[in-house]
Amino acid sequence: MHKYSTIPIALTLVLGMALTGCGGEGNGEPSEVVTLSVNGSTTVTPIMQCVAEVYEAADLEVSGTGSGDGITALIDGRTDLAMSSRKMKDKEKEDAAAKGVKPVEVVIARDGIAIVVHPSNPVSGLTLEQVKDIYLGKITNWKALGGPDAEIVPVTRDSASGTFEVFAELVMDKEPIVPGAVTQNSNGTVRSAVAESEGAIGYVGLGYVDKTVKAVAIDGVVPSEDTVNGGTYKIARDLNLYYPEGASQAVLDLVKFVLGKEGQKIVADEGFIPL
Repeated sequence: MHKYSTIPIALTLVLGMALTGCGGEGNGEPSEVVTLSVNGSTTVTPIMQCVAEVYEAADLEVSGTGSGDGITALIDGRTDLAMSSRKMKDKEKEDAAAKGVKPVEVVIARDGIAIVVHPSNPVSGLTLEQVKDIYLGKITNWKALGGPDAEIVPVTRDSASGTFEVFAELVMDKEPIVPGAVTQNSNGTVRSAVAESEGAIGYVGLGYVDKTVKAVAIDGVVPSEDTVNGGTYKIARDLNLYYPEGASQAVLDLVKFVLGKEGQKIVADEGFIPL
C-alpha cells in the first residue's frame, strides 16, 4: 500500500440504482450498514461504481466530479474518500496541513492515457511530439500526418481533471493547449465527442477505449496492460484513493476490499490494470 497525499476528479453519479456490467459476489453480512461518500476522478468512477454494486458492508455514494474537486472535498471534510487519477499537488498538501488533514494515498490500479481518434481515420500512429504539436495548434490538418485533407479537432479535458493534469505534464510539458480545443468534463464525454466527429482527436483513460473510438500507437507503442506495466507506453499513471489519517474502520475495510481479489477483478473487468 502506498501512503502519501493526493486526490481525484469525476462526474456526479450517486449509486442508489442498479448498474450493469459489474461482476462480483458481494461480501459480508453486516449488522449495521453505514453510508460512505466517494468523490473525484471520472477515470476511477467506473471502478468504484462497480464496487458499490457488490460491496455489502457499506452503502457507497459515488460522485465523479474530477480529481481536483475530490481532493478539495476530502480536505474540507465533505467526503470519506477521494478518487484521483493524479498525484496530490504541493498546494493541496499545504491546504490539507493547514486544516489538520493528513491524506493517505492508496494506489488501486495502473492506467494508460490513450490518444483516440475516430474509427474511420486512417492514421494509426503518432509520435508524442506530433500529439503535442496538435494540441499546441501547430498541426491543424490530418493531411500533414498521412490522413485525409481534413481539419483536426482537438478535444481536451477541463482543468479540474486529473487526466488533464497528467496529459499536461507528460505530453504538453506544461505548455498551454490551443484555445480553440473543445473542452469536455469527463472521459465519457471526450469519447463521445471523438466518436461523433471524424476529424477529432482526444485522450481518455484506457478503460474508456471501446469500438466507438480508435486508440493510436504513440512512438510505435499501442497502450495496453503489457506496455504500461513494461514501461514502453509512456503516457501512464497510477489511479488512487485518498482518505484522511484516522479514518473509520468502515473506510479502511472498503480500501482493503478494493485492493483484494474481488476488487482487483473489478479493476481488470473495467479495462484498467490491476496491481
